[in-house]
Amino acid sequence: MAVAIAIFALTYAAVAAGRFPGLSVDRPAAALLGATLMVAAGVLAPGEAGRAINGDTLGLLLGMMILAAYLGEAGFFRRAAHEVVRRARGPRSLLWGLTLTAGLLSAFLVNDTVCLLMTPLVARIVEEADLPPLPYLLAVAFGANVGSAATVTGNPQNMIVGTLSGLGWGSFARALALPAAAALLAVAPLLALLFRRELPRGPLRHPAGPPPPVERRLLVTALLGVGLATAGFLAGAPLAWTALLAAALCMAFAGRAPRKALARVDWPLLLFFSGLFVVVDGIGRAGAAGWMYREIAPLLGRSPPHQAVAFGLFSVGAAQVVSNVPFVLLAGQWIPHLSEPRLLWLSTALASTLGGNLTVVGSVANIIVLELAGPKGRVGFFRFLRYGATVTGVTFALAMGILLAERAVGWV
Repeated sequence: MAVAIAIFALTYAAVAAGRFPGLSVDRPAAALLGATLMVAAGVLAPGEAGRAINGDTLGLLLGMMILAAYLGEAGFFRRAAHEVVRRARGPRSLLWGLTLTAGLLSAFLVNDTVCLLMTPLVARIVEEADLPPLPYLLAVAFGANVGSAATVTGNPQNMIVGTLSGLGWGSFARALALPAAAALLAVAPLLALLFRRELPRGPLRHPAGPPPPVERRLLVTALLGVGLATAGFLAGAPLAWTALLAAALCMAFAGRAPRKALARVDWPLLLFFSGLFVVVDGIGRAGAAGWMYREIAPLLGRSPPHQAVAFGLFSVGAAQVVSNVPFVLLAGQWIPHLSEPRLLWLSTALASTLGGNLTVVGSVANIIVLELAGPKGRVGFFRFLRYGATVTGVTFALAMGILLAERAVGWV
């Protein structure tokens, strides 16, 4: 057990820091190194390591990333951002528009991909309109994180929850769509309040020129692919194979070689997931995950609502230390032992996602937005925390309260 714990601790320390002193490894490389060490140290046999990798999660993530890549290639995100700006009457309505757009798109597509494609557009919009960039960049990051809580396909940690728990797309959305929607509607007014002295008054300076072009055939094909995947999810078809089928059909009928779309796929993220699956399975087989659970179980209480809130708060804190995806993988070893696993799966998905807004490192989406924005996205850790703490606190309380109310009336 000691060897497994040491490998796990070193891996998660590297994941949390984004690097490891003296080694040229980033998060995906750290996960791969941890996985191979689990095998090299004899904690797992090679066959056991291979079986530990959850192909359903990887397939679902790959399929949705390919669909989002084709939407981006067709100009969907450019046109969506242009329409938001065109319809906005002032700086505050633009804040609302960007928050809701990022949130709604992230409910169906992966939030990291939405941030990747929207951020350069938003940075250009605020520059042309002579607006302070930070509130609008945070609107994209916070909106994408909160909106993604609504569905299994909204973000990577939800995909893990969906595949490990067996919750279907419809069941998941039935439980979390309302809490996520209520939380999303709270983000824009909170940002407007927090940035009330920086947001100018008066009409918005709209961009000149015609709307950006879209490739109609490719756009229709990609939208049909997303629609097909969503219909399959609602019908209860296997999540991974439904997403992969929709992506494969989109590739077949796109009318172009798929290489460019495949280049947009975040392959290091898939490697990151694969390595973490092996690392977490290693500490599970060594008994370390059970030992960790026994240490924290007394702090969670016995009643399902109390456990949901307590473990949710623990999830928010853990997301800041190791990020939400690695934590949810580890939590998957514990949740089946709690009093009402279905509720705990849902509350953990909700809390780990909303908790991603607390700090810069709480969510990959935050890092993507601020890094892609360049100098416009420079914000100190504590300044970000000041905004993130308010948004996270309000949205967590609101969404968790709605989830528990749904449970009380038998909706969940």
